[in-house]
Amino acid sequence: MLVRLTMIRSGATLATRKGAFALDEALEPRAHGLAAAVGAGLRRANRVLTSPMLRARQTAEAMALQASVEPLLMDQDHGRWAGKSLEEVHGDDPEGIAAWLGDPDAAPHDGESLADVSRRVSAFMDGLMAEHGHTIAVTHASVIRAAIVHVLGAPLSACRRIDIEPLGVTEFSSDGRRWMLRVTRPEKAD
Repeated sequence: MLVRLTMIRSGATLATRKGAFALDEALEPRAHGLAAAVGAGLRRANRVLTSPMLRARQTAEAMALQASVEPLLMDQDHGRWAGKSLEEVHGDDPEGIAAWLGDPDAAPHDGESLADVSRRVSAFMDGLMAEHGHTIAVTHASVIRAAIVHVLGAPLSACRRIDIEPLGVTEFSSDGRRWMLRVTRPEKAD
């Protein structure tokens, strides 16, 4: 049984442009048109899921996708760091940022650790493996990074070396036993 998963990072927000830890905020105005263009190039899916975060729901809407909300696709909760830049947090809490960058189980921001996100994403992908067909998931960079690391069997620290652009598309496929990272040609429709 072939299962396909297309993960799309939500469009840019003000926090994205500032390089800040994510807030639950609206897309920037320009992101709506960019999302529509990405949506026009997507292949048909059996199901479309979205994170409950506003920017992901707006991205799915701009892509003209009828999506169901999936809580497992929610962005990492950055707690009291949400909306602050890395530089601000480093100035206010240098020990906390060092712990967060060095230990996937650390959550000095009183939010969610990278390990927590990884467990959530692994549960989502394991559950999806029992499905058939193609799923599109509109989500966030932290979720997509965790999915890539999960599929590759890489250490969680590898998440810090993966850059996912706003509206970036990442493909996976499964034979029902294991997931594979899938790289496609842009001109190929399926």
